[in-house]
Amino acid sequence: MANTPHGGILKDLIVRDQPIHQQLLQESSTIQSIVLTERQLCDLELIISGGFSPLEGFLNQKDYDNVVDNLRLANGTLWSIPINLDVSQEDIDRISLKPDQRIALRDPRNDNPIAILTVQDIYRPDKVKEAVQVFGDDDLAHPAVKYLHQSVKEFYVGGNVQAIQAPVHYDYVAYRNTPAEIRAYFQKLNWTRVVAFQTRNPMHRAHRELTVRAARSRQANVLINPVVGLTKPGDIDHFTRVRVYEAIIRRYPTGMAALSLLPLAMRMAGPREALWHAIIRKNHGNTHFIIGRDHAGPGKNSAGKDFYGPYDAQYLVEKYKDEIDIEVVPFQQVTYLPDSDEYVPSDEVPAGAKTLDISGTELRRRLRTGAHIPEWFSYPEVVALLRESHPPRSKQGFTVFLTGYHASKKEHIARALQVSLNQQGGRSISLLLGETIRGKLSSELGFSKRERDININRLGFVAAELTKAGAGVIVAPIAPYEDARKQARQEVEKSGGFFLVHVATPLEQCIAWDRDGVYERAKKGEITGFTGIDDPYEAPKNAELVVDPSTESVAQIVRRIVLLLDQQGYFGDV
Repeated sequence: MANTPHGGILKDLIVRDQPIHQQLLQESSTIQSIVLTERQLCDLELIISGGFSPLEGFLNQKDYDNVVDNLRLANGTLWSIPINLDVSQEDIDRISLKPDQRIALRDPRNDNPIAILTVQDIYRPDKVKEAVQVFGDDDLAHPAVKYLHQSVKEFYVGGNVQAIQAPVHYDYVAYRNTPAEIRAYFQKLNWTRVVAFQTRNPMHRAHRELTVRAARSRQANVLINPVVGLTKPGDIDHFTRVRVYEAIIRRYPTGMAALSLLPLAMRMAGPREALWHAIIRKNHGNTHFIIGRDHAGPGKNSAGKDFYGPYDAQYLVEKYKDEIDIEVVPFQQVTYLPDSDEYVPSDEVPAGAKTLDISGTELRRRLRTGAHIPEWFSYPEVVALLRESHPPRSKQGFTVFLTGYHASKKEHIARALQVSLNQQGGRSISLLLGETIRGKLSSELGFSKRERDININRLGFVAAELTKAGAGVIVAPIAPYEDARKQARQEVEKSGGFFLVHVATPLEQCIAWDRDGVYERAKKGEITGFTGIDDPYEAPKNAELVVDPSTESVAQIVRRIVLLLDQQGYFGDV
């Protein structure tokens, strides 16, 4: 028999509200709406499916305060993570939000109404307290704390919801199961003891070995239950990961394991998150839950120390295990012994035995450079999938971002660099000059700081899309502001390399080289807001190269850029 839901009843609001579906759908078209954020959509999907049982909506202030302070709802039920619907003052004013009002909650991807919220209260949270109590520190190095302060709006709205429909998914639909569906699956196969394995990373042989050992030692089956909502920034995309899970599930003994995806927005809250994960897996019918070392930890704080202790998560869930009635399975580290070609628990390795390991850093290096990844570490089909989505640098795209004053010769360098890179071959090379982008994408923009930032934002987007497709991209705007350049870097680095080249031609030399006389017109006041005359140029602090065409030739500068790209592996092995 599957485990009892947290709180005793599975709160499947989709089933509960099905009899009044048409009534709710019609009502949603006549009332005010809130378009959800990606995180809110993930939360709402798990609220209405019963994954967050016993919740039936977003926390009101009484429940929120108790969860933050005591890890419990106001009625005493254990719950460790606040689930909030955040809104801005502008939102409140726009729809005249007030208690007892009914609001349609809409999917940001297609505007479908997902549920109707009956507002109980609207309150302003203490975000610093929430950060300290829930995440252990008010440190922006923690991704959830950064999100709390920089993305979460200033007010929370509490209230229960009525479900209209689940969010529509177009990917891996066969693996997207509600708690009721996965419970029915367990019942059909007579799975009475199930070990859930939470992951947000690709799985390799060691993961397969430890989950098989965990299941066999408890005479149980395994549910591979990866998160496909929001995970830690920088994680491998869920499309790649699910293809890996599909491949590795075939390596399990027949009938032992199943794969089901969880649309969870992780908070990386360490111990509290582990307790939350255990409750969610209990709601899905699992009887056991594997908790790893530093489970759901975000890494280092701003002082370079881990946010949480390696076993804090295991200790907290163990403390409440009787109350949540799910058995904690500690993540047992396993080590590969090449002489016997097997993985064994690390604490059972014979003295003097030869062992092998590949760290996460080393794995990323091998993927980046195309170096061999042995079969003892990961199955060939898994490695092939990872290489397909994360090719070596010689197959990746990159952007060279040239920035400098008008008439600094950055356009000369850009054109010459395009010729040189085309000679290298291996990828298409796109040239995006400032004047081209202005004419094709930003012709309606002027030269205020806001408009300049919009222009560089558009340029960064185009460069990122070309980089994602494997192209080499050369851009050469003035780009006088550090924040805009930083945004462009962040956008491009999601998909490939970014190399900022500061063309540091002295302003006096730029004026001398200005054959169009634009600087003279700016000096006379005929042109305003001109970089270097009456508008500042913020010199880059983190440029990969600083060059000066007044002291070195364009050919020498191009050669330096090509050597930099080669050094970083974009033309072959590092």
